[in-house]
Amino acid sequence: MSKLYTKITTRLQNFIEAQKIFFVATAPNSGRINLSPKGMDSFRIVDENRVLWLNVTGSGNETAAHLLENPRITIMFCSFEGAPNILRLYGKGKEIKEGDKNWNALIKLFPETPGTRQIFDITIGSAQTSCGMSIPFFDYKGERNELNDWAANQGKDGIKKYWTAKNQTSIDGLPTKILE
Repeated sequence: MSKLYTKITTRLQNFIEAQKIFFVATAPNSGRINLSPKGMDSFRIVDENRVLWLNVTGSGNETAAHLLENPRITIMFCSFEGAPNILRLYGKGKEIKEGDKNWNALIKLFPETPGTRQIFDITIGSAQTSCGMSIPFFDYKGERNELNDWAANQGKDGIKKYWTAKNQTSIDGLPTKILE
């Protein structure tokens, strides 16, 4: 039922590109595991062993804190339409922030998005598919605009103030280094 891969094949890439939502999981060496749903036009496949994820400002910044301590990351895609399938990408991630060496080249791969916080650059060590036969069907109705509207209303200065107040540490107190 499951199959393990050492790279993102063309078939896996086509599956990823058809999905509207994905899930990101990280964990520090000790403390809470974080699992978050992600959407928007925020995921790019660079090559068969490298992906990028554009992260926007949110209530927490767990991924950044976790990857500073433990670079392991899992990304999961589920088919909610068509044939059943679950795909997990296992890798090691690093954060790239505005001002970092690769920022300008990488940010061009994504649409301009209010509240952009960082890009996570992930080296994929393996990928695994599983059946997904128990996953229900869901109908996609469209994107939500509330987060983009909120971020646009904050402006860059307001977003930085929000980072200062809400995004400097994880829920376990680990530093995110968002303002460094």
